[in-house]
This record gives sequence, C-alpha cells and structure tokens, in this order.
Amino acid sequence: MQTFQEILSQKSISDKFVEIINDRFDAGKAGISPDMIRALKSRLSLEAVERPVVMIGMGTCGLANGAQAVYDKFEEELKSRGIDAELTRVGCVGYCAEEVIVDVKVPGFPRISYKRVTPENVGTIIERTINSKEPVIQKALGKYPDADPALWSEIPLIHDIPFFKSQKKIVLENCGVIDPESIDQYLARGGYSALSNVLRNKTPYDVIKDTIASGLRGRGGGGFPTGKKWEFAYKAQGDQKYLICNADEGDPGAFMDRAVLEGDPHRVVEGMIIAAYAIGASVGYIYCRAEYPLAISRLEKTIADATAYGLLGKNILKSGFNFTLKIKKGAGAFVCGEETALIHSIEGKRGMPRPRPPFPAVSGLFGKPTIINNVETLANVPVIFNKGVEQYAAIGTGSSKGTKIFALSGKVVNTGLVEVPMGTTIRQIIFDIGGGVPDGRHFKAVQIGGPSGGALPEQFLDTEIDYENLKKAGAMMGSGGMVVMDEKTCMVDLAKYFMQFITSESCGKCIPCREGTKRLLEILERITKSYREEETEVDSLMRFQGMLYLERLASVIKDTSLCGLGQTAANPVISTLRYFRDEYEAHLYERTCPSRACRQMLTYTIIPEKCTGCTLCAMRCPVEAISGNRKEAHFINQDICTHCGQCELNCRFDAILAE
Repeated sequence: MQTFQEILSQKSISDKFVEIINDRFDAGKAGISPDMIRALKSRLSLEAVERPVVMIGMGTCGLANGAQAVYDKFEEELKSRGIDAELTRVGCVGYCAEEVIVDVKVPGFPRISYKRVTPENVGTIIERTINSKEPVIQKALGKYPDADPALWSEIPLIHDIPFFKSQKKIVLENCGVIDPESIDQYLARGGYSALSNVLRNKTPYDVIKDTIASGLRGRGGGGFPTGKKWEFAYKAQGDQKYLICNADEGDPGAFMDRAVLEGDPHRVVEGMIIAAYAIGASVGYIYCRAEYPLAISRLEKTIADATAYGLLGKNILKSGFNFTLKIKKGAGAFVCGEETALIHSIEGKRGMPRPRPPFPAVSGLFGKPTIINNVETLANVPVIFNKGVEQYAAIGTGSSKGTKIFALSGKVVNTGLVEVPMGTTIRQIIFDIGGGVPDGRHFKAVQIGGPSGGALPEQFLDTEIDYENLKKAGAMMGSGGMVVMDEKTCMVDLAKYFMQFITSESCGKCIPCREGTKRLLEILERITKSYREEETEVDSLMRFQGMLYLERLASVIKDTSLCGLGQTAANPVISTLRYFRDEYEAHLYERTCPSRACRQMLTYTIIPEKCTGCTLCAMRCPVEAISGNRKEAHFINQDICTHCGQCELNCRFDAILAE
C-alpha cells in the first residue's frame, strides 16, 4: 500500500492530489481509503502524532538567538538517548521577544511551547516532557508559577497566551506550525486546494470579481483594491503579461514579508498562481532583497517542489494554464519598493521611478501589462478562495477587509509579528498584545507605516486601524511597521533619523526629493546641536524661522516629488511638527531637548561631591576632555567635549550631570 507522500510524489497522479487533499479520492484508486487520507493528513499537519515531535523556530529571528545550536543539541541528545522522535524546523511563530521557541508534541498530550530555549535546557526538556510526560513549567511560554507540572491541562495552548489571544491569524496561520520546506505538510493543511478550486470551477474574470467582492486591498502601502488592479491588467491588450511579487521590504523595523516567506512560502506561491491565472500572466517574478538569504533559499525549494508536483510550469493540474516563476534578487535599494523602480531593476536598469501614466497594468515589465502585489497581499488570496468571499469579507471594517500584519518593535514588552483584524485599535495592539511600555515608562508615540508614515501620540491610541482612519490621523498603513516610543524618545531626533534614512535612499531622479530631503535634514541637524561659537546669521535666522522653513519645504516636497516615496518622504517631519510642536520650540528657542536624547545639546559636568576619581570616565572619553588625579574629583574641559555622552553612560556613581 502506498504512503501519502509516495502518492503525491508520482507525476502520473499529480492531477489527482487535490482530490486526495479534499477527501474526494476514490477509495478504489491507489489502494487507499478516505479514512487513511484523513489520518495521513492529521499526521502530516502534526495534529496527531505517533511519536514525539520537536519543532524548533528557525526563522531569521530564531537563528539570530541561537536556534541552530539548539537544533544541533536536540539532534545529539535524542540520538545519544536512543529516543525515536521527529525533529523538524518551522518558521517564526511571531513571538520574537521569546525566541528561541521550541514546541514539543507528545502522543496523547497537547502541543506545548517553550520560550528562550538554550542548548543547556535541551536535556531537561527531553527528560521531563518526552520521557516523564511532564511539562517544564519554568520554560513554558507565558507565566504559570502555580501550575502543577503533572497537569498538562493547566498549561494553555499557544493561542490562549495573551500575546496570541487577541490575534486572528489568517496569513500567519501556518508560520511556526509547519516545516516551510515541506510541500506535503502544506498540502495536508489544505494547501493548493484554493488553486484547484479556481482552475476547476472559475474563469479568470470570476476570480477578479470574487477578489473585488472580498474587499482585499493592497497591503504594501496605498491600499488600492486588489481586484480592481487585476481587472486593469486583464483588460489590457498584450501577447505577454507578467505578475511580480514585491518582497523588497525596506522600511526600518519591518520584517513581515521576510517572516511569511521564511515560514509559509507555498502560500505566497499559491496566491501568485491564482493571480496570474486571473490576469492571464504566464511568467512571474519574486523580487526579494538579497539580504534575505533564508527566504530566498526556501523560495527556491518551494518553486522546485511545486514544479515537480505539477503546480508550476505547463498545463497546471491539466487545466491548460501555464505559469513559470523566477526569483530576482534586489540590491536593497529602498526606492525599488516603488513599482516602476522595481520594474527597471528587473529589466537590468538602475532602479529609478518613472512618471505615470502609463501605469504598469498597461505598460510595465518589458513594456507589457504587469501587476505588482506585495507578499502579504498575495498570501491573502488563497484564504479568499478557501474560506469563501463572504467569510473573508466579514472580517474587518466597512472599507478595510481582512487582517493586517504589523511588525511590533521599539519600546514595547512583546516585540514580534502581530496579525489582527482591521478595526483593531492601536491600544489593543500595543498594550493587550504587546504588553505595554517596559520599565514603568509612559507611552509617547507610535510610528506607523515606516519612514513614509507618521508618529501618532497618545490621543490616537483608541483609533481603529484601517486605511482611512490612519490617513486621517496623519499616518498611513504602509507595509505594517509599528515602532513604539516612550518618554525618553525625542521626536525631533526621530524625524532626523528618518530623514537621514530617506536622504541616503533617495534615487536622486527628481529635484524635490533629492535636494529637498537634504535641506530638511540639514535644518534638523542644525536645531539638534548646540551653538558653541558665536551664532552665525543662518543660525540666528533658524532660531526664529526654523519651523516655518520646515513646514514650507515639507509641503513642497510632498506636492512636487515624482513618485509615491518622494511624496511621502517628508511625513516624519510633518507628523512630528503637527503633534509635537512644543519639542521643536524647545530645541529652537530654549536650546534644550526635553527628552535629553539630543546629546549634542547637553552640557556634561562632573559633580565633585559624587566623583570618586575612579578614572573610568576619563578612559572612555574619545577626545581626552576629562582630566584629574586618581581618587580625586575630575573635570570636563567644555572646549574639547564632543557631547558624546560616554562619561554619563559609564559612570558608576551618578557623578555626571547632563543638562
């Protein structure tokens, strides 16, 4: 009798595998019954196991925290103890703050998740969880100090943990659960059944109409209706059409696309095949930055396996539809996130945007009709055709359907990937899921949408997240970066940081973006440092007209830049001026930084009564501005001091006064 994997690996039966997955396979064929199919599906999806299974989160975040060493130690210990257990790699489950995360599934017991696992913990986990059938309470994901280690029932499932409880995982439902390099595990969880449904039951225009009805909007920034976009390319004339997946994730603090590609690449590929069928494209590209080597290697295996199973290439599932997929590595230019710049890069040209119209849907890659969707958008497509249009459209708000993934980072307890229904408030994400601001500090602002977004203060915490609400508040959805800041963050310094990024990433094609962002940065740099010498005429003028210059220049850049990135380049300045004007005034008129974050504006002095003469500050000073004898109070030469703050950071006796 053939195994499930053997059946699926036979090219002669590749057109039957979707029927197997959907329990519609004739029991008389291939010698297997529907009951056996269901059992095999359950085993492959790790819902029911016959032997212990250890799943280790080996996305980039897990590997950065030592997941490979943990994997190697498990492999060594299981072998030396003679334990018959399955060791498997999974993607990131989203709880990056607690990596390395290890899940253990023992036959007859629920799956348990362990946090911050190190090689030293491996022996204990094996002995207690696998051999003695007891959870290791101290390492369980979550806080359960009173739980009885003998009672598995007292350990909640991972979805009952506060970080996950308020989430609704649709795009991320397989991430951290299945082996991203196993097509069989993806199939066992219903993978490619949406594609089968589409190819067997729907015309290309049916797919477009259903996508429009679902309310799916682009998750890459602007939120344009996905189905409408496809309709433009469907109606465009051309002997060749292209589909591009934009995986060029360049926003600081954003890692959603990387996690999806590393944790569930087959979902993205399935979404691409359905989208290509809808618009009539026969060739597709995944444009992924070269800085994502793990995502690229998993995509390469995904494409190879999908091709071997008859899901890519010619005559997919005997439908007559042909589609091939290629990977294009990007060089990491932020501007290549813009559609036309990305197209130029694939064509081998310098990544620079061009005026529109014509839009890519009419004249794109190599002058042919082209659709570009980002990773998260395409990963939503199989959900629509698996769960149904009505069920998908029931999630979210009136104008923004489905869920949105956010990369939660910054001054928040629980950093990681968060997937929530549209309409969830900012407060719920930061405080209920994120655990709030650490160290007892106060929330100050959240930057949403990356450099092109905006910083929203506390008054917007109860804003329901959707495209219109965020735009009205002065931010934007963007790709989904969400950076939290506490009271120690200087908003002028934050604006300067983003302007440094934008200035260095500007392609330089249009003057407003190329020159305007430089001027904005120069103004911000001038007002965040002290004037040591006599004020120049420019410095004096800046004191009184700095904010006026910033506002006028930001407005000009927004109105006259060529592409969408240039038009939103000044948003960090616009939003911080709008909500944190008092901080700009303090920098300009009082020459102080209320948050004490702009070190160039602070004067550092040593308090003689507290200084013990340990000389540590003098040793750490990069310009030798600190002098004094050992065991005697030291002195800082203000004419030499560069205001780097190293003395304050390294003083053990709080003897440095910064004001």
